[in-house]
Amino acid sequence: MSTKNTNSKKKENKTLLQAIEHVVELSSDSKLSRDFLHNAKSDISFLAKSYGITEMQAILFCICMEKGPNRVDYDDIAHHLDISKIRVLSYANDIDALVRRRLLRYRNAKDEDDFDIPTAVIRCLKHNEVYQLPQRKGLDCASMFELLNLWFDDLDDDAISPHELCEELQSLFKDNPQVSFVQHLKDYCLSSNDQMMVTLFCHRLVNKDDDDIRFGDIEGLFGTMGDFNRAKGELRIGEHKLQRKKIIEHRCVDGLADVTKYKLTESAKRTLLAELKLNEAEEKLADMMDSSKLINKQLFFSKDIQQQIEELDSFLQAENYQKIQERMKEKGFRNGFACLFYGSPGTGKTETVYQLARKTGRNIMVVDVPQLKSMWVGQSEKNVKALFDRYREQVKRSKLTPILLFNEADAIIGKRKNGAENAVDKMENSLQNIILQEMEQLDGIMIATTNLQQNLDKAFERRFLYKIRFEKPDAETRAHIWQSMIPELDDSVAHSLATKYDFSGGQIENIARHYTIDSILHGDQANKTEYLYYHCDNERLNDKGPRKVGF
Repeated sequence: MSTKNTNSKKKENKTLLQAIEHVVELSSDSKLSRDFLHNAKSDISFLAKSYGITEMQAILFCICMEKGPNRVDYDDIAHHLDISKIRVLSYANDIDALVRRRLLRYRNAKDEDDFDIPTAVIRCLKHNEVYQLPQRKGLDCASMFELLNLWFDDLDDDAISPHELCEELQSLFKDNPQVSFVQHLKDYCLSSNDQMMVTLFCHRLVNKDDDDIRFGDIEGLFGTMGDFNRAKGELRIGEHKLQRKKIIEHRCVDGLADVTKYKLTESAKRTLLAELKLNEAEEKLADMMDSSKLINKQLFFSKDIQQQIEELDSFLQAENYQKIQERMKEKGFRNGFACLFYGSPGTGKTETVYQLARKTGRNIMVVDVPQLKSMWVGQSEKNVKALFDRYREQVKRSKLTPILLFNEADAIIGKRKNGAENAVDKMENSLQNIILQEMEQLDGIMIATTNLQQNLDKAFERRFLYKIRFEKPDAETRAHIWQSMIPELDDSVAHSLATKYDFSGGQIENIARHYTIDSILHGDQANKTEYLYYHCDNERLNDKGPRKVGF
């Protein structure tokens, strides 16, 4: 076999990583000499052709792979090649080209001196595959929103500027006039910046299941703080163009408009996202709670309850959860996990769910049980099925399986009515049967909380793998709660309060809030203990029956 054929065969068998490694070795301290360019010619050409970039860009890409992948700057390249930084800066246009090819990414769009290698590029290299740019033309609505997800993530990471994103969006819309979303967006006759804001709202709803937009979510769309403050002022008073055109609106909390929270209007959802067939009813049935936004809160329980919670916490840790799921599947068991937290009000059931979610990094899909039940008459079965369908979609989308929380679920897991004759009773039984069936097929994590465990239907009880009873804390635990709520309390006062008053954690928190409000309004009292006993007596006097106190 000739030498030429042998070299050709070696080139064909060489992987991308091997070619990159060889270029890195030869380029070290080379000053980009003719000898280096000659000796590395084969590998450089191979990489340039594979990625559709110039040979100089191929060399820079190789060096960035070696010096990165998480952070590279012009000094790293200059040091590797043993050339001046000024000379390296002359290749800035090549770095820009690699960024446009998405082989590099600026770490901060406002400072283009630092860059890194995107994870997708590295993932492809591990499999000896060339990273390809996502298709930009001939898209359907779903594919367009996949691309938007990449771009808005880049904006969040400061890897792209608002101006650059705006230009990318305009180019994308121009290339895809067939998409209904683009057509209806154009009909609103908005500026390119306002189109970008509408697109953000739609992206957050479609890709993040988030229909609760705050000022912090839109700040990154503005090039200057002045522009952002002007838009913020208009939004607060309802005078922003997107509000006047009824595209977005204030979120309502307890019937009042919250001027810091915004959402797409229902008409805008129906118009802009018609192709995606988003179920409007299901949006009312549950809200997504981001685990990263949950506040750390110390909880105190008896040793038995604490041990059960710690076991559940360990189980929900990503590595353990994955192993247990795989083992359950191997043994032919159901791999969905349903948990029941039951006990008196104010004993920490709901807060325990929040803290488990925070510690394990799992978002929570919080079901609005009263809303769910109020929608039973009419399209009840459809609504409940849509709820579980939405949860399944969240499981598929999420890196970590989220928690489906039925808080205060007495209304839907109570005893079914035997011999139901009227339409409402039959409807409720039918819905409970649907929920039972969904629990059988559950591929995820469901937690239900209830204050009335004696009314729990036996069929539901059997389907809960973990059942934790939350009891009122004992005196020792109450003392710890008192001191955690009011740190300035000395041990004797805390133990005295804990012994005299058989309160739940929620009730103690309520008293601590009263005490704090008094301190703010009237300053520190001479006899703090007397005021605490006063609030405790009021709490006890008002506690004539079952009372819901948040914990």
